[in-house]
Amino acid sequence: MSEKATGLCEPSGGIPDTKTEGIKSLSDYTLPELSVLIDGLGEKRFRAGQIYGWLHRKNAFSVDEMTDLPKSLREKLPPPCICKIADMQESRIDGTRKYLFELSDKSLIESVYMVYQHGRSVCISSQVGCRMGCAFCASAIGGRERNLTAGEMLSQIYAIERDVGERIGNVVVMGTGEPLDNYENLVRFLRMLTDADGHNLSERSVTVSTSGLADGIRKLATERFAINLALSLHAPNDELRRTLMPVTNRWPLAEVFSALHAYYEATGRRLTFEYSLISGVNDSDKCAEELVKIAKNFQCLVNLIPVNPVRERKFSQPAKLRVQAFQKKLEKYGIHVTIRREMGRDIDGACGQLRKRHLEDGKAVRETAGQEA
Repeated sequence: MSEKATGLCEPSGGIPDTKTEGIKSLSDYTLPELSVLIDGLGEKRFRAGQIYGWLHRKNAFSVDEMTDLPKSLREKLPPPCICKIADMQESRIDGTRKYLFELSDKSLIESVYMVYQHGRSVCISSQVGCRMGCAFCASAIGGRERNLTAGEMLSQIYAIERDVGERIGNVVVMGTGEPLDNYENLVRFLRMLTDADGHNLSERSVTVSTSGLADGIRKLATERFAINLALSLHAPNDELRRTLMPVTNRWPLAEVFSALHAYYEATGRRLTFEYSLISGVNDSDKCAEELVKIAKNFQCLVNLIPVNPVRERKFSQPAKLRVQAFQKKLEKYGIHVTIRREMGRDIDGACGQLRKRHLEDGKAVRETAGQEA
């Protein structure tokens, strides 16, 4: 049963739901764990490195592709995680691809492939659904169903690489779900993604986005990763932010900012504040002035995002001139500001939209079939 998006539903603050943790497939094993598995099967330990390479360097879709392994060993191995492409939309404007993946338990998750001048990026999901309840986001409609394992997170990247025929250079954990609400699997995923024996992606090419689970941010700081951290801020004060992001009831901005300072002190990595501009809600001069006061306390980038329209929400993005005026107000005080390039606007580009449409279509089909029966 889903955890409905009516607030935070007993927030974990970064403590994972142990019922959904653990190894689910061959893709979830770290190299040391795989070595133990191979030992237990009575095989030579070097086979673990071969399997790990097939999974995380060659993007093997099944054990049958691991042709340098004896058939007798392949028959003993559990299957790797498979992200089956259930749907894919490609933008005619900029080549952005929105993927809907079906997992082994028929759960649906989304990922996005984006082409920038600096390379290829993917935005992946960390949970099936989301329980953060942000008012402007389609992902939270229906709540969270479960956490994704590390292998399921990795498999989104590998499936896209197989589909486009290119290596991904940047990974953003900013799709459906709150990554720090799935902490143990997130950390396992980060270690495997950047493992020199595995996919070997630079930590500096990875960004994790959070809605502001302060204790999760502090815990992540102790891992000593060199990854980038982004805060989904979206409002410059607690009063307004509570109306948009229920997580603020549990973690007021003062506590979140304290945790962010701890993260910067531990890692030295510049922070990003994601700020979705919503017409008539958080785009006023007063909001800009409050945002300046926040940003001046950090080594940070402010990324302005004209809000994506969501059918169930009544929010709209400000006019282009208003967005530019907001940007100039921040830049006047020396704040580093970017306006996120709008990508995939002609497809279901916003988080949760494609998945939600498929779930609704499936429900409609089942109801029609029931009526006909």
